[in-house]
Amino acid sequence: QVQLVESGGGLLQAGGSLRLSCAASGRTFSSYSSSYSMGWFRQAPGKEREFVAAIRWRSSNTYYADSAKGRFTISRDKAKNTVSLQMNSLKPEDTAVYYCAADRNYYSDLSEAGSYDVWGQGTQVTVSS
Repeated sequence: QVQLVESGGGLLQAGGSLRLSCAASGRTFSSYSSSYSMGWFRQAPGKEREFVAAIRWRSSNTYYADSAKGRFTISRDKAKNTVSLQMNSLKPEDTAVYYCAADRNYYSDLSEAGSYDVWGQGTQVTVSS
């Protein structure tokens, strides 16, 4: 069993920075954390959920959507069982609900929402122009 809880969303002006965090808990995660990959997705009103970034827990290899490259950084803290998304140079088009997700299948396509088994409740990020 795995639970994910996001935090850190908010309202800010374009050009600002924000750091999102996702705390993972549960016996399954604690026992098998090295086999997990963690991803961040976002969903704007009227749009489909889209991939932002992902990280493999054991190797810390990272993957980014083109829209996130150079501005966003995903990282994980093994001691705290948290995954963070540092977002810089934010734009109004980054406005969305951001979701954290966990995937235990190493061979999954981490850019596909359907690959993930567990999702957090989401945190709102609003960037004003």
